[in-house]
Amino acid sequence: MRRCLRLALQIAFAMLLACPALAQSWPDRPVKIVVPFPAGGTADAVPRLVADFLSRKWGQPVVIENRTGAAGNIGAEAVYNAPPDGYTLLSAPPPPLVINHNLYPRLGFDPTKFEPIIVMAHVPNALIVNPKRIKATSVAELIAYARENPDKLLVATQGNGTTSHLTSELFQLMAEVKMRHVPYRGSAPALQGLVAEDVDLMFDNLGVSLGLTTAGQLKLLAVASSSRMPAMPNVPTIAETLPGFEAVAWYAIVAPPKTPKAIIDKVNADVNEALATPEIQAQLKKLSAEVFGGSVDKTAKYLQAEIDRWDAVIKAAKVEVQ
Repeated sequence: MRRCLRLALQIAFAMLLACPALAQSWPDRPVKIVVPFPAGGTADAVPRLVADFLSRKWGQPVVIENRTGAAGNIGAEAVYNAPPDGYTLLSAPPPPLVINHNLYPRLGFDPTKFEPIIVMAHVPNALIVNPKRIKATSVAELIAYARENPDKLLVATQGNGTTSHLTSELFQLMAEVKMRHVPYRGSAPALQGLVAEDVDLMFDNLGVSLGLTTAGQLKLLAVASSSRMPAMPNVPTIAETLPGFEAVAWYAIVAPPKTPKAIIDKVNADVNEALATPEIQAQLKKLSAEVFGGSVDKTAKYLQAEIDRWDAVIKAAKVEVQ
């Protein structure tokens, strides 16, 4: 009995000694960050900024690999089943991490089992309208019109079950209005439909739609962050009219289940260092993104809060994938 106890203590002590050594020696070869969406968008641009910093800091290539399809599920599943050694990570916006498991009857992975590392940045969704079709100049005026004209307003989305769709459903639930859903195949065609006056309004990633509002083709009524953006202090939040309303696109890094804590902590610390640099902050500002950052514990709590938020919307609005 004593011999077994002594052996167990020796193993535990060895593991404690190994953790710092593991963090110091890792990485000793290239690291891959899988992005489950196409190149060119904010979901791809944010991790590329961070990957470039990490490559220089670690002295090893940090490669972005775009593995697209099934609303992010294909890339997420690939990382979920990768060896938990820190050499394959996932960078993703909300869908595959906090939304899809409440929409799809079967997934090849459990998003709640990923090891959370950090949320790098977030971009508020924004309430965008076509000024030729919508004369409202505020959220309150839009709500008043929608209540007087139920099921008349046409709201464009990136597709059924997407973040823009769920944000529109959240708005309808909280504002107690009813609008007609017009799903498109992505943000670009939805915005094209909005500019062409085929639809009335849209809840979209501000980083994507800001150029059209600046050019005057569309009107920005409000942002969906919890507080006003420092870069746009004159733009109100939806929460100023509907207290508690929040819907942002964020970009997180997670690791396969059972990845050692020493590696998780190292990636967290080094990404936080990257986010603190003026260069990366300036690049994020160009994307209408704000630094989030923080500890692993903060990340885990935030992801769980997002799961709860969107699960409630999906159930209340009875959203189903087609």
